[in-house]
Amino acid sequence: MDPDDYDRLITEGLTTPFEGWDFGVFQGRFTDAEQTLPWSYAQLVRERLPEVASLLDLGTGGGEFLTSLGALPARTAATEGFPPNLPVARRRLEPLGIPVTEVDDDDKLPFPDGSFELIVSRHESYDPAEIRRVLTPGGTFVTQQVGGRDLAELNAALAAPAHAYAAWDLEAAAAELTEAGFDVTWRDEALAPSAFHDIGALVLFLRITPWHVPDFDVDTYAEPLRALHAQLSEGRPLQASCHRFALIARR
Repeated sequence: MDPDDYDRLITEGLTTPFEGWDFGVFQGRFTDAEQTLPWSYAQLVRERLPEVASLLDLGTGGGEFLTSLGALPARTAATEGFPPNLPVARRRLEPLGIPVTEVDDDDKLPFPDGSFELIVSRHESYDPAEIRRVLTPGGTFVTQQVGGRDLAELNAALAAPAHAYAAWDLEAAAAELTEAGFDVTWRDEALAPSAFHDIGALVLFLRITPWHVPDFDVDTYAEPLRALHAQLSEGRPLQASCHRFALIARR
């Protein structure tokens, strides 16, 4: 193991610019599982767009996903709760006539009752009762979520605590929505293979997902990070499973 290479990659992981929610920076370094899921979240949303005149995208990130969908309903809006993403999303979406509203509490969406026919949420937390309030009668909620077993192998390799949200899965989400008055019309869940190929990509990932290992810093975890760097430098990626589930629910 080259200690200079370790230090370089750690510094790179701590300083590489990252804005919005564009994972292109990880190409060839972190194998994401999105393309191997048995469903396409984008297709689930696109199939419903011609049927509605209003759309709300929760947690739009930098607006990347929303603008990838093609033609959008006449009244489309977005929310974002991560302050660095707000200017990115507004630069991308507001010239298209899509307002981006800052939210800091998923339990309180700043919209009147029955505002939207379709609400979508990709990896964003939500409150079922609030989603139901903001949907029109008969409106549809489409979501893809990161489950509680996501990349558990990474936590184990670092000897870090398990996820506080370990019980968050398809069954729990469907039960919450049903209790809130929704009819869950479709659901699926998967553990998809993923891999980290270098320690810089792993540190960058943990930097932008602070909920994954809440107490992460490179000094506290120096020993397991160096051990992982030795493994990765030998061409042995850290294999892990991405836990994803998706469902469609109608008010």
